[in-house]
Amino acid sequence: MASRRAVDPGEVRGAVAAVRGWLDDDAQRPARTELAAAVRLSLRTLEQVAPGNSVEVRVPPFAAVQCVAGPRHTRGTPPNVVETDPRTWLLLATGRLAWGDAVDRGALTASGTRADLSQWLPLVRVDD
Repeated sequence: MASRRAVDPGEVRGAVAAVRGWLDDDAQRPARTELAAAVRLSLRTLEQVAPGNSVEVRVPPFAAVQCVAGPRHTRGTPPNVVETDPRTWLLLATGRLAWGDAVDRGALTASGTRADLSQWLPLVRVDD
């Protein structure tokens, strides 16, 4: 598998900034293309800062990535899975929501011993 091009931090900030109003006050949902770009680029950033294949992070319908060093999973359901919606993911990725709060609210599911991603969050800061 060929390695992906490194994510440009400015590109990630720009994509997330495009949806910031929606994150800050639950305003009208952004265009699908804007939301997809913010989710995909932030997940690719996670792949870069926490390389590996032991945790699968799913943000349907936009993307899923594998990250975090450890045993590689090859068949069936991975033992370490994180799944959440796009808004919750972007709130986590920008530091607007703490990992523990998201778990307590039921806004994400995290299964497996390596599924706590809090040490790598936030991934991107979008200042006002």
